[in-house]
Amino acid sequence: MIETLNGIVETVHYHGHTKLKFYYNNQYENYPAHWHTPMEIIMPVKNGYHAECCGVEYDLREGDIFLICPGTIHTLSAPETGERIIFQIGTTSLREIKDVDTILSLLSPAILITPEQYPGIYETIHDLIMEIKEEYFRDSFFSESFIYSKFLLMLSLIGQNYTNTADQLSSNISRQQEYTDKFLSICDYISTHCTEDLTLEQVAEQAGFSKFYFTRLFKQFTNVSFYKYLNQKRIAMAENLLAQEENSITDVALGCGFSSLSAFIRMFKIVKGCTPTEYRKMQNEC
Repeated sequence: MIETLNGIVETVHYHGHTKLKFYYNNQYENYPAHWHTPMEIIMPVKNGYHAECCGVEYDLREGDIFLICPGTIHTLSAPETGERIIFQIGTTSLREIKDVDTILSLLSPAILITPEQYPGIYETIHDLIMEIKEEYFRDSFFSESFIYSKFLLMLSLIGQNYTNTADQLSSNISRQQEYTDKFLSICDYISTHCTEDLTLEQVAEQAGFSKFYFTRLFKQFTNVSFYKYLNQKRIAMAENLLAQEENSITDVALGCGFSSLSAFIRMFKIVKGCTPTEYRKMQNEC
C-alpha cells in the first residue's frame, strides 16, 4: 500500500531506523503512476499481479519475481483476490560500489525473473527473498546487515547472468567476452564522466567502434540508447544535489552536465515526472 503520495512521489516509511520495508499485500487496489527512491521487489504468492513501467506492461504469475529500479515511474494493478510479497530497500549508499551502480543501470527500469527465462538463478533468487523475509520479521541484532548481504548477492547473481548471456553481441566466444568487458568499462566511464560534455562520437571513438556500430551494440547491451543512459546518470546525480538546499537549481543543472537550465528542467520532467523545484519541495516535506 502507498501510505504517503505527493504528486507522483511516494514516501516510503521504512521499518525503524533501517532503509527496509517488507510486507504482504492482499489489497484489491490499483496504484497510480508513482516512483520512490528505494528499489522494489514484488513476488505474487497467490494469484497474479500486473505492472507497467515506462510504458512496458508486465503480467506477473505466482512465484515470478519483479524488480523495479529506484526512481522508475510505475503503476500496479491487483486482481480481485490475491496476495503478494513487496520488499523495498534503499540503495543510495550501495551506489558507491561500482558494480552495484552498473548492475542497476543495466536492469533499469525493471526486470522480470521467471523460472523459464532465468533457470540458472531463479531458485536461488527465490530462496534469498525467503531468507530476507524470515530475517526481517525476526528483527534481531544485525538483521539489516544480513538482509543487505543477501540483496547484494541477489544483484551479483543477476549481473553475472546478464554478462553470461551477452552473446547477443557476438557469436564468437572470445570476442563476446571482449565486448562484454568493454561495454561494462564504457558504462563505468559514462557514470564517472557524465557531468562532462560527452558525445556519442567521442565515446564510440574511445571504445574503438564506428558511431553506427557502437550505437547498435550499446543499445543491445544496455537496452537504452547512449543519450538516454547518459541523461539517466545525470538526473540521478541531480537528485542527490537537489537534496542540498545550498545548491541552486542552475548550479545543479550546469554541474550535472546540462548545457542550459531549460534543457535540465525539460529532461528532469521527462525522467521524473516533475520539475526540479517540485522535486526539491517534495523531498523537503518528506
